[in-house]
Amino acid sequence: MSRRVVVAGGAGFLGSHICDELISRGDEVVCVDDLSTGRRSNIEHLKTSDRFSFVEADVSEDVPIGGPLDAVCHLASPASPPAYLARPLETLAVGSEGTRRLLGLAGKNDAKFLLASTSEVYGDPFEHPQRESYRGNVDPTGPRSVYDEAKRFAEALTMATKRALGVEVSIARIFNTYGPRLSPGDGRVVSNFICQALRGDDLTVYGDGSQTRSLCYVQDEIRGLIALMDSEVTGPVNIGNPDERTILELAQKVLEVTGSRSNIVFRPLPTDDPTRRCPDITRAKTALGWEPEVSLEAGLKATVEYFAKIAAPEPAGMSQDADRDA
Repeated sequence: MSRRVVVAGGAGFLGSHICDELISRGDEVVCVDDLSTGRRSNIEHLKTSDRFSFVEADVSEDVPIGGPLDAVCHLASPASPPAYLARPLETLAVGSEGTRRLLGLAGKNDAKFLLASTSEVYGDPFEHPQRESYRGNVDPTGPRSVYDEAKRFAEALTMATKRALGVEVSIARIFNTYGPRLSPGDGRVVSNFICQALRGDDLTVYGDGSQTRSLCYVQDEIRGLIALMDSEVTGPVNIGNPDERTILELAQKVLEVTGSRSNIVFRPLPTDDPTRRCPDITRAKTALGWEPEVSLEAGLKATVEYFAKIAAPEPAGMSQDADRDA
């Protein structure tokens, strides 16, 4: 049965892919984005569909959506470290006031609310791999806290609204995700490495490269998010790939896939950069029947093909995290 779904942050990396999947299965999609970090090019191909509409708005200030709704997906937020460090107050606002407004929209329409949270709520974890029951090791005053704490507050507000008002909600904790439509130069590890390799520049590894990430290809991530949205599971639920790789190993894999002769150089590790990040996806497997299917090599090849077709500006070089929800 066709449903009407609001996707806040729908012109971003993950948001635009969710719009694609919902349209392809027959849903009507209202994409809301203020285009501060999202891009029109990510959704341009959808504008010919009579089941797609776009509303340019900042959900922290207004959610100008009329008519009945079946679901509200909250993916609105600056996502990569350079983006949220450049817009710290806006990041906190969308996690707080933006979440409140979107929860209100869902409640008014008796609609399902999906929050795209993040593995950043675990901070630099002492528990490995990270289970949803782990409460995290987050610095609430560090430079990354504007993103980490915005998401932690959004989770708290979501659960409080469910308990107080009975709104049906689900919370996804997204781990490192990559694939086509990542923004070149946004400071994420996969886009940084691929852009550098395609230009023949040195690949910049922060620290000694022993820190780990678990990379999930975007198609797998979207399957998990939509499965959670369609379910009666509240969560939180980790949606990520438990295939843990070191940053140095990833750099070497990108050189292999691109055929680049670039060198690898090492730079100091940024403040509060997590040393290990890997999801325990037991809950996703048992409650949703979901697990990732795309191998790292296959995913990197598809991502390299995308970046090879577009201009690759200088990478931002701020962090080697890619687990954001934009």
